[in-house]
Amino acid sequence: MQFKTKRAVTYLAVQTALIGILPTVAQAFSFTLQEATIPEINQAFDSGRLTSEQLVQLYLNRIEAYDVNGPKLNSFITINPDALKTAAALDLERQTTGARSPLHGIPVLLKDNIDTFDLPTTAGSVALEGSIPPNDAFITQQLRDAGAIILGKASLTEYANFLTNGMPAGYSSLNGYTFNPYNPVPLPGGDGRAILSPGGSSAGSAAAVAANLVTVAIGTETSGSILSPGNQNSVVGIKPTVGLVSRDGIIPIAASQDTAGPFGRTVTDAAILLGALTGVDSNDPATLTSAGKFYSDYTPFLKADALKGARIGVPKDFYWDSLSDEEKTIAEEAIAIMKSMGAEIIDANISTARELSAFSSSVLTYEFKRDLNAYLASLGPDAPVKSLADVIAFNEANAEIALKYGQTRALASEAIDLSPASDDTIKYLSDRATDLRLAKEQGLDFLIDTYDLDAVLFAGTRGASIGAKAGYPTIIVPAGYQANLAPFGISFLGKAYTEPTLLGLAYAYEQASLVRRPPTSTPPLAGETIPEPGTVAALGLFALTGIGLRLQRRKAMSSS
Repeated sequence: MQFKTKRAVTYLAVQTALIGILPTVAQAFSFTLQEATIPEINQAFDSGRLTSEQLVQLYLNRIEAYDVNGPKLNSFITINPDALKTAAALDLERQTTGARSPLHGIPVLLKDNIDTFDLPTTAGSVALEGSIPPNDAFITQQLRDAGAIILGKASLTEYANFLTNGMPAGYSSLNGYTFNPYNPVPLPGGDGRAILSPGGSSAGSAAAVAANLVTVAIGTETSGSILSPGNQNSVVGIKPTVGLVSRDGIIPIAASQDTAGPFGRTVTDAAILLGALTGVDSNDPATLTSAGKFYSDYTPFLKADALKGARIGVPKDFYWDSLSDEEKTIAEEAIAIMKSMGAEIIDANISTARELSAFSSSVLTYEFKRDLNAYLASLGPDAPVKSLADVIAFNEANAEIALKYGQTRALASEAIDLSPASDDTIKYLSDRATDLRLAKEQGLDFLIDTYDLDAVLFAGTRGASIGAKAGYPTIIVPAGYQANLAPFGISFLGKAYTEPTLLGLAYAYEQASLVRRPPTSTPPLAGETIPEPGTVAALGLFALTGIGLRLQRRKAMSSS
């Protein structure tokens, strides 16, 4: 009798303990879409809790709820109609031959200046509406080969913000305004633009990742177009070394500074995506410089102790002049965290900063005409426009929809004389040399070498221009939020091909701070946890009840 009583007491104790941990058990055996990372998604794939087809459908549900309806973020220009079919095929491949890479079955969003043979590539321009390139961009093919799913094409500032002056970030004649999920409200009394800028020009790529409409995305940058939306949307953005990622099949601004790069909600996700984009491409000579320097997997460099002993320069003169008090506070808090992790912070200014800022370079204006004409020629005889001059003429003929903000930059670029001996060409070559001298040789190189720095730290995007002119990599990471709901980040910059070092520093800071939080405008939808926690808990209680009934039967039999 004493034995039976002890057994019952033991059962009650176990039952009580298990009931207490059921929420944790439920969480461990379920998948939640919001803020889901690539490793978490792969764990759900491997355990059978989730398929790629289910994942795509969950994102499509969110796009319908929050991009098309609800706050109407307008971050997508095109949704891939074959995404579900592609996901189902990749699910079957996973079951039969295994996953190709960590991106197998993962949805990726491409900025709509990156070629896709099966979807239009428009740069947000009504002049390119419906233009389907003959081939994928090099990086698009890389992603498909890795098993990624192209979920769609993202909104952007038209022609990556080189059509005109004064165009709002995220606006295009083809798709209208993109909104920041942290405050997706139009400016009162304005022209339709967002009260909180989504950042440009890769606005849609960053906004969609921030709002959990896709796992990861690709943007492009010439000068700040990855860093700015990364900063504004509280996501991780990587602007790689010019030459690390092929620009083949990407609508350009200027080959001297153009590059594509990843967005993720975590440094890990961005690093995984970066590894899928690298490689030498014969169609982009700049990638020849990456031979022997690129990696297909950057995750081994993600170390939580990477800040220990790191020498990080912080140039405050000029670069902190325009910061608000809130932005300075966030940056100082980030620096304090780095110090606590063992980093050595060096106050070291860039002597050429003010001269570089005041210098009016013709490089982008010159190269836009040259490089856009080359891209448009590559589209073949069926292309809707075949030159920058054609774009300008189309816009003038359709001014009501095409020229809400004009086309001043396009007109200035078209006026350039590209002939080798022209005054414009001579000035361009001189200006490019000046850019490199002020930004690279006497600027960043001198600073980094003099102080033996592992990286240069900037508040927000303040170092975007100097890094872009030098062709150097920068990673931006969420650092905090301001009273007006605007996110704010910090960025790590280094010399060419120092992405491994920068990723380590960014990861260590991210793990020490963990400041990112999802926007409240796009909360979880019903069905986004698989299975729902209540289902797992119910199964657990059912099992416990079964144990209890068996014990009661044994007790009754013993008594009789």
